[in-house]
Amino acid sequence: MGPVGVVCGRVIACALLILVAVFTATGCQLSSGGSAGDSSEGATSGAAEGTAVGQRPTPPRPTGYGTVFLSIDECSSFGITSFTEVPCTSERAAARVVARYDGRVTDGPSCPATTDFVLHISEQRPSADEDGDGAVPQGYACMRNLQAPHPGDPGGGGGPRTIVGDCVYSAGRGEVRETACDGKGKKKPEYRVTEAVTKRLNCPTSTALYVQLGGERPVGCAKPV
Repeated sequence: MGPVGVVCGRVIACALLILVAVFTATGCQLSSGGSAGDSSEGATSGAAEGTAVGQRPTPPRPTGYGTVFLSIDECSSFGITSFTEVPCTSERAAARVVARYDGRVTDGPSCPATTDFVLHISEQRPSADEDGDGAVPQGYACMRNLQAPHPGDPGGGGGPRTIVGDCVYSAGRGEVRETACDGKGKKKPEYRVTEAVTKRLNCPTSTALYVQLGGERPVGCAKPV
């Protein structure tokens, strides 16, 4: 009976050594993910969801009306100093955003030539808003009326820019201001801008007045009306 007991003891010891070796190897493979008890579950979950262990997938940002305040192609209600963003299908919609820039008008790009008016947007930092970013940066929106009249059109007598086809009158001290070419404005037109060039030397000899336009062709050649 003695020899049999010795043989059994050796078998049990060998089995314990094998188990220890297997557990040690398994622990090395899972050490980067944490303990052996929860790492295999975390690795399986991460592989199934396509994300790293311990991270949540980023929710998609909302799109469409209300995502970005007065973004391009969105609409505003009536008013220039007081306005709200509304769906373009709303009966309150008055004008559409044709361009949108951050910062101040004096520091940023010019609005498109036929812009009717500009909305200046003050910086806002509410605690929460519809898209979750919690802020509206300072900027300006270039607006085009949904219906006529369009003062930004050539000869319309308004708009943030003076363009070819517009009429101006002398405001004194070497300044001119825009007015409607049809004579229905508060001031009668005196000159019409007929051409835009890069330098005064490029204006026709019949030019009677040079008007500052800005842009790639900053000089306006104007003739008497």
